[in-house]
Amino acid sequence: MDMAKGLLGRTTAAAVAAGILLALAGCDGGDGGGGSENGGAAVIAPGRPGEKARTLSPGEAAKAQPDDRPNAADRAYVRHMVEHHRQALTMSALAPERASADGVKRLAERISAAQKPEIGAMEKWLARYPAPSGAPEGGHDHGAMPGMATEAQLSRLTAARGPEFDRLFLTLMTAHHEGAVKMAGEALAAGNNGAVEEMANEVVATQTAEIHRMRAMG
Repeated sequence: MDMAKGLLGRTTAAAVAAGILLALAGCDGGDGGGGSENGGAAVIAPGRPGEKARTLSPGEAAKAQPDDRPNAADRAYVRHMVEHHRQALTMSALAPERASADGVKRLAERISAAQKPEIGAMEKWLARYPAPSGAPEGGHDHGAMPGMATEAQLSRLTAARGPEFDRLFLTLMTAHHEGAVKMAGEALAAGNNGAVEEMANEVVATQTAEIHRMRAMG
């Protein structure tokens, strides 16, 4: 499964990076032992299975860290996911006045509570990592975002009340979450930035759990 391969590949890379970033440092005790040539701390970088650990100078350790500069896949994912989340908030905002089942109302509340701060975090990321000059930004093409409800579907959801709203909300939101998980899997496979990887993993974990919950409710 492509998403699983992406998750495995990104997790392996993260583990290697963590081994370097979180390795024990041997501080210079004043006798010149255990430190770098410049008197700094020596970093112990664990080797791969069956290999010995290496002692690196701070400069060598910095060079060994993976380059996680954002690429086009990272930027496209974050930009599209902001729009994807916004539609989920629009759908969830309809539930308090239209849903009949308490479970649907609570689900909508949880979705809003989770995705509002996620939008804020993604917008801050986009501000921190603007696209290179001359790079095409692309528009908010709903066709490029799996799971997005059409205008006709949103109109039907807005007009529905009671059990009909509950049924339609669960159907549309399940598809919406499935689309988000697919997008996250693609970002994990093709992206390069650690922060985006964390955001995508959070989407996979949270929305997969909610998909199971919605299927049980339906």
